[in-house]
Amino acid sequence: MRLTTKGRYAVTAMLDLVLHSEQGPVNLSAISERQHISLSYLEQLFAKLRRRGLVKSIRGPGGGYCLDRSIADIYVAEIIDAVDESVDATNCSGEANCQEGEVCLTHHLWSDLSDQIHTFLSGISLASLMERQEIQQIATRQNHRESEHIAMTMVD
Repeated sequence: MRLTTKGRYAVTAMLDLVLHSEQGPVNLSAISERQHISLSYLEQLFAKLRRRGLVKSIRGPGGGYCLDRSIADIYVAEIIDAVDESVDATNCSGEANCQEGEVCLTHHLWSDLSDQIHTFLSGISLASLMERQEIQQIATRQNHRESEHIAMTMVD
């Protein structure tokens, strides 16, 4: 199955955005630091997420990104689709030319699996991810590390 870092990073960044949006718009450089994702890569991803109406940008001092819809109305499959990522278990990228230009014996099996995965991810909202205890624990750990890093920077 192919789900590249583009889809994974987009979902991770959106979850980080939700976790840190209580104080207002979230700066991409902060997401970059917390999640260890290149800032330029995040800028590309967020441009696509914005075009799909998942996030909106706020300009100026204190600007950044915030969600354009409720966390209950944004689903993981939408995020992956927004960054032009597909969840595809076929060997032919869904082109049905797997075996010398023809459909192979298992093409429909892998195509059906891809559909099932997309359906599964279509049922998982950002709100449902936020309810998971392990998500909250990881966010707490990351925030603690970020606070330590800021404190150490101030000492230098």
